[in-house]
Amino acid sequence: MDLGLRDRVALVAAASRGLGRACADALAAEGARVVICARGSDALAQTAREIRAGTGADVHAVAADVATMEGIQLVAREALGRFGQVDVLVNNAGGPPSGPFEQHAWDTWEQAVQLTLRSAVELTRLVLPGMRERKWGRVINVTSIAVKQPVDGLMLSNAVRAAVTGWARTLANEVARDGVTVNNVLPGYTRTDRVQQLNAATAARERIDVAEIERRIEAQIPMRRLGEPREFGAMVAFLASERASYVTAQSIAVDGGWIRSLV
Repeated sequence: MDLGLRDRVALVAAASRGLGRACADALAAEGARVVICARGSDALAQTAREIRAGTGADVHAVAADVATMEGIQLVAREALGRFGQVDVLVNNAGGPPSGPFEQHAWDTWEQAVQLTLRSAVELTRLVLPGMRERKWGRVINVTSIAVKQPVDGLMLSNAVRAAVTGWARTLANEVARDGVTVNNVLPGYTRTDRVQQLNAATAARERIDVAEIERRIEAQIPMRRLGEPREFGAMVAFLASERASYVTAQSIAVDGGWIRSLV
């Protein structure tokens, strides 16, 4: 299936590894020109080289922290300066710290808002005018299964990603007539460093082996396995494509059936 992404420009945040990397890989494989950003310049440069070698795509790497306005403005400026436009924006950021309500002072909440909500809002603000002017654009937010079924111990993620969902659902209505779609993709338990870190934290808290935590999680998933990053990236590539032109305002889980709700 030709997804119609050849020569489109995609900006993927937090793309040096994990789900962001998988999204960049999938978009590049479809012929998109890709801008990737992350805080660590060495890992980011290596990722850019690997994506270029594997896909032949034009990949531009920008070391930037999207938890800051300076980083947000830098990556948007670099993307627009290099390619002249951004057609596909994948808003993504590392998850905020785990832990219960009493563990997080307000400054930690503010940091979570900056990282997860503000980064999505402000990156979108910078590239959305061009999408609306060209009557074509895709805004895709990487959120979490927690927005449909909260995960114990993830107070900050549960709350702030829900805010992203409300913002995105409202924005989708505002830009639909301009040919711009806005969707959220909800990763379930996927084989990433983030999930491994959360599992290790849970194991330490409960004083049990991390393998037991992994078995417990897999038992909750109808497919009885963790997802692979490439499976998540494939969904993002589809939502970015011409083929998904009538799909907007949706929150789509890639979770192996973990969420138990009907919708």
